[in-house]
Amino acid sequence: MTKQKIQGEGDYEATRRFRKRTEDYINNNDVEKAAVRAAPTSAEEEEEMKAAEAAGKRRAKAEDPARRG
Repeated sequence: MTKQKIQGEGDYEATRRFRKRTEDYINNNDVEKAAVRAAPTSAEEEEEMKAAEAAGKRRAKAEDPARRG
């Protein structure tokens, strides 16, 4: 009998890969420089980024079971 992999939020192998890649990036790159490069380059781009962040926050709040009434 073969052991089935856990998928979805319980995919342990995917979690290990993500953590490893993240750690490698942090240890081998200038994260502060990357943050500066990722900053908006215009007022329009800044507004788009703020709108996307707000949309993400609205969605996150709507899906949080602890916040449901």
